[in-house]
Amino acid sequence: MLRILLLLICACAVALAQDFDVIIKNGTVYDGSGGEGQHVDLAIKGDRIASLGDFKNAKAKTVVDATGLAVAPGFINMLSWSTESLIQDGRSQSEIREGVTTEIMGEGESMGPVNDRVRKHMIDTQADIKYDIKWNTLAEYLQYLEKRGISCNVASFIGATTIRENVIGFEDRQPTPQELDQMRELVRKEMEAGALGIGTSLIYPPAFYAKTEELIELCKVAAKYQGKYISHMRSEGNQLLEAYGELERIAREANIPAEVYHIKAAGQKNWDKIDMLLSRIEEARKNGLTIRANMYTYTAAGTGLDACFPPWSEDGGYEALFKRLRDPATREKIKAEVKIDSDKWENLYLAAGSPDKILLVGFKSDKLKPLTGKTLADVAKMRGKDPIDTAMDLVAEDESRIGTVYFVMSEENVKKELAKPWISFGSDEASQAPEPPFTKSNCHPRAYGNFARVLGKYCRDEKVISLGEAVRRLSAQPASNLGLDHRGMLKEGMFADVVVFDPATITDHATFDKPHQYATGVKHVFVNGAQVLKDGEHTNAKPGRALWGPGKTR
Repeated sequence: MLRILLLLICACAVALAQDFDVIIKNGTVYDGSGGEGQHVDLAIKGDRIASLGDFKNAKAKTVVDATGLAVAPGFINMLSWSTESLIQDGRSQSEIREGVTTEIMGEGESMGPVNDRVRKHMIDTQADIKYDIKWNTLAEYLQYLEKRGISCNVASFIGATTIRENVIGFEDRQPTPQELDQMRELVRKEMEAGALGIGTSLIYPPAFYAKTEELIELCKVAAKYQGKYISHMRSEGNQLLEAYGELERIAREANIPAEVYHIKAAGQKNWDKIDMLLSRIEEARKNGLTIRANMYTYTAAGTGLDACFPPWSEDGGYEALFKRLRDPATREKIKAEVKIDSDKWENLYLAAGSPDKILLVGFKSDKLKPLTGKTLADVAKMRGKDPIDTAMDLVAEDESRIGTVYFVMSEENVKKELAKPWISFGSDEASQAPEPPFTKSNCHPRAYGNFARVLGKYCRDEKVISLGEAVRRLSAQPASNLGLDHRGMLKEGMFADVVVFDPATITDHATFDKPHQYATGVKHVFVNGAQVLKDGEHTNAKPGRALWGPGKTR
């Protein structure tokens, strides 16, 4: 019997020596549970984590010495706009270098479903990145990325805006009963194909035109497939608490988990509302509603310059907006409304406080690109015109939304949000690289630094949260919230999305003046077991996959 036991032990040792593809040794493993790190080795076989333990005598094709480094599950970007950038460059450079291995898309607009009207809109609004639309559904788009080759995993919500554009168009009207049935059917098909749920962005036309009841009906369909509802709420400023009330109503009546995109209180006069918002969410959670949020780690928001204008100005779409901005009488009407601090729509011009806190970062036309990096106040002074007139002129001239950064939040509130255990993280930006075509425009620095900033500035330097808790909220929490299959933790049998970083040095370097700068401190990244970052440099590997929601029919 003893001899047999010894043979079995020897056989196991031989297996250990031969069967691993990767061993990450001597690191401190934060498995995603939120606890303190453990000094264990991690072994990968194929695309899965094979085991955690002591493998100092084992062999593998690749051995990573993680002495002095943290080993964590790959990070999940809960709000990614890499929809176009991954078509241009599948390496996902700026976010892989922060340890982000999964991109979650679909804030209001999604890359499918597509019909002729939506396809034309997508083509007309392309700026620095040009691409053909070789898909019809959201699921086909995700499969297109996977087949094309990407370094990160991707998944998406269905944009309620995109559903509306498919069926109704860009007009300010409500769906007929027949149209609402068509919208429900589009949601059903995408949920069965693996979408994560419904995403909204309700301050922007044509999403702004949708009534709460319309959203509830779409969410009822998504809920049948274990879908989630995630929303850029109808207001983050003057009507912040009322907008949250709408989200809570949708969650309750559709019986669906809900999440607040980039939670914030926008505009200085609204900053003190954050305490009430956080309190209301926690009360709802105590009462059995599944409500959570995500955030980015900056005090500036990023969207279009058209967010300065009242929503009716875009009734009919961008072409209708450009036409109105060229009509003197309509311009005066728009200008008059921009000056009013109204509760009827989200006025980011007033929320910023002054035009010198409105930074212009993304123009479509080469003629206007020299204005990149200037404030609206700068350009107004250059042109000798009123700032509101200047904003209208620029959008009409560029025939685009014009990428814009608005300084509307407080640092104190950022820290209050960071302290909440139910808040995860999203960049609200595209993953990119400091090379053309990305450098033709500026971006918000969160494109390069959002996740490194959590671990460096707020975890190590300011000690707002512990390292173990930060890792949990970057990985396991969003994976669990979304129902992603075997993702988000370092445990045997989980997919091998792994990041190895130096907690003592991880730092974001991107600034508002010079945003195209990589974060540093992430040493190695594995996606589905394949190494995509080695010693801080990209390997050009593209093992990323399309991930599907739990309601996908097999």
